[in-house]
Amino acid sequence: MSWTTRIAAATPAHRDRTIDALRAVAIAGVILGHWLVSAVVSDPGRPAAWHGASPLQDSPALIPATWVLQTLGLFFFAGGYSAALSIRGKAYRPWLTTRLTRLARPVAVFAAVWVPAMLLLQVTGAPDSTRHVVRSLITHPLWFLLVYLVLTVVTPLLRRRLWLLAPLVAIVAVSDLYRLNGLVAPIGWAVPYLLGMALAEGRLPRRIGVILAPAGVVAGVVLVVGLGYPASAVGVPGDGWSNLNPPTLFALALAAAQIGLFLLLRPRLAQWLRRPVVWAPVALLNLAAMTLFCWHQSALLLVTFGGLLVGPLPGLLDAPTGAWPLYRLLWLPVFALVLLGLWSLFHRWETGPTVKSRTQTGPASPRVGPVQDVDAGGETQKVAVGDGER
Repeated sequence: MSWTTRIAAATPAHRDRTIDALRAVAIAGVILGHWLVSAVVSDPGRPAAWHGASPLQDSPALIPATWVLQTLGLFFFAGGYSAALSIRGKAYRPWLTTRLTRLARPVAVFAAVWVPAMLLLQVTGAPDSTRHVVRSLITHPLWFLLVYLVLTVVTPLLRRRLWLLAPLVAIVAVSDLYRLNGLVAPIGWAVPYLLGMALAEGRLPRRIGVILAPAGVVAGVVLVVGLGYPASAVGVPGDGWSNLNPPTLFALALAAAQIGLFLLLRPRLAQWLRRPVVWAPVALLNLAAMTLFCWHQSALLLVTFGGLLVGPLPGLLDAPTGAWPLYRLLWLPVFALVLLGLWSLFHRWETGPTVKSRTQTGPASPRVGPVQDVDAGGETQKVAVGDGER
């Protein structure tokens, strides 16, 4: 029996695989988006002195790519679905403790590595600009985990309160009008989170996708063309206004379009995910989601530090102009390989203990390897991995 078949056989029949696929897409979008727009530029006179830049500054033609790769709305939508499903029939305190522990464990390990690393950079005399770039890259993803934590804590207050969508959107509109700071972020991301909860509670039928998808597209066009919102779904240095900090009405319009498209494609996606060869990578990515999210910018930084040994290379440590985006695409497999190495070191703190079990499908069935019982965003997921794999 192949490893893909073993994983499919160990997955509970009741598990909604489309949500796992959505979460996998969201995590992949965040990682690829950060790798493609996070340019670290070395000073020609002082190679160790870095500053951050973005290819979006000089290549506005790349902006449509941000509409695809900015998937935080899907991330919080999947989180809301999982929270609503996992809290059913459970006392609040133990439920919250379990979820926060699973969130805090990989973050604590991440901090245990990077806090002394940042002190080391300071002690060794790394330029202030370099330390600023490193600090920004490693802490930026944690901001969204903090928002996710806040929404997890208030999950009981949001349950079965779909009517909150209107006041939440109104608060985001006021935030846009007065350019309020990032403290409004939990309110903005509560919108897709609430929609995810509604889906878990059976209150978001597929036909709503026919409304959400085009409404999100139309609203986005009106906001950009008619009201002067930034066209980029992510922040662009020098713009002075970002659609992410805090999330604006444009970010919510994009989330609505993406969620609507998901609802429309969900039945076909569910059929596709019944194939073991399709489902297995999705399941494994869900098991590694937190580790990958925490460490993906560390992978970029490790490769960038290695680039200091040979000097600026196309797509690495050079200014993000001209053909830089094409060269950066060639670096993606390198970043991914380093991230895989980081995952192999740190994933055990995400998955927790493993429980060995044997599953037989017949007299000649091979043994299924250790079963990892993991909360991949809310629902308990049992996934068998190959013999000897952890």
